[in-house]
Amino acid sequence: MKGGSILLSGGKIAAISGKNLDAPGAMEIDAGGKYVSPGFIDIHLHGGGGHDFMDNTTEAFLAIANIHAHHGTTAMLPTTLTSTKEELLETLRIYEIADRQNNSGSQFIGMHLEGPYFAVSQCGAQDPRYIRNPDRDEYMEILEGSNAIKRWSAAPELKGAIEFGKCVTSKGVLASIAHTDAVYEDVINAFENGYTLATHLYSGMSGVTRRNAFRYAGVIESAYLIDEMDVEIIADGIHLPPPLLKLVYKIKGPRRTALITDAMRAAGMPPGDSILGSIKHGLKVIVEDGVAKLPDRSAFAGSVATADRLVRNMIVMAGVPLWEAVQMATATPANIMKIGHKKGELAVGKDADVVIFDEAINVDMTIINGKIVFDKNMAK
Repeated sequence: MKGGSILLSGGKIAAISGKNLDAPGAMEIDAGGKYVSPGFIDIHLHGGGGHDFMDNTTEAFLAIANIHAHHGTTAMLPTTLTSTKEELLETLRIYEIADRQNNSGSQFIGMHLEGPYFAVSQCGAQDPRYIRNPDRDEYMEILEGSNAIKRWSAAPELKGAIEFGKCVTSKGVLASIAHTDAVYEDVINAFENGYTLATHLYSGMSGVTRRNAFRYAGVIESAYLIDEMDVEIIADGIHLPPPLLKLVYKIKGPRRTALITDAMRAAGMPPGDSILGSIKHGLKVIVEDGVAKLPDRSAFAGSVATADRLVRNMIVMAGVPLWEAVQMATATPANIMKIGHKKGELAVGKDADVVIFDEAINVDMTIINGKIVFDKNMAK
């Protein structure tokens, strides 16, 4: 709607009206004719502002939450990289501490474990030293050690991966297909056993392939063919150029496509040298042309996008209507993570997570649970 007002109270949206609401004593914020949107929800990111979640410090978690809030992200799933079991357990432990301390940045809504159960042939920038097949004793120990895990990405063709998918799904954890050489038959089996999301579609996964002269549909084609499968895309315009952004939108549509940054520590930082992964054990990379690359520039090594850039790119590069581009960054990821009952939409009773931005998707203000955490005018 144009004009009108929204009343925030007690961390919730208390009222919405096409007219000015009467709320004596309330602080008034004039959006100045700009857009008022639900807060962006990023369900896959590793870092920003010079920090990575796998630095395993509360300072890193809080700094990442803060920098992304400046770009409109009000909720996020901190994401790990392939590592040792001990590192994963430590990251989960630090998450619990940081979550209790986080009062000025994007809200943490659980952890996303990306790996270590991947196909080595599709490891991408994931460290192949730590890639392995699912081990029940290991993943049960990890699952039982933390209630924070809400999502776990794995390659479904690996030995033990179907049992793994059933197990995590039974515990309320979203199983997602990633870094995989699966073919259609593998994906169908995986989908029927809990894998309902394709992690960063096109990146780290198989397309049409040949085996003994016969062609097989890969994960990309399978994700298109399975209508009920959700996908997420790194809409930085580089990992996926405009034609592929348009194709994903055309086939999967805004209700099945979530925009993710998959951001590493260099998000929100100037170009130059950086590190992918933990500060101690990470991979040296170079950031240029709006993306992180391996030092020899042979491949991409991570995204440096922020959520506002994703929405802007879908509008400008893919020709998506603004409201649908916003949907892909708000309601869709909320529904994928089964938190749509409280986030992802401006509706009475839902969390007071609000972003104000202009026509170019430049963020003016970010409000989380009714609290202003970023105000462009105050930041100047």
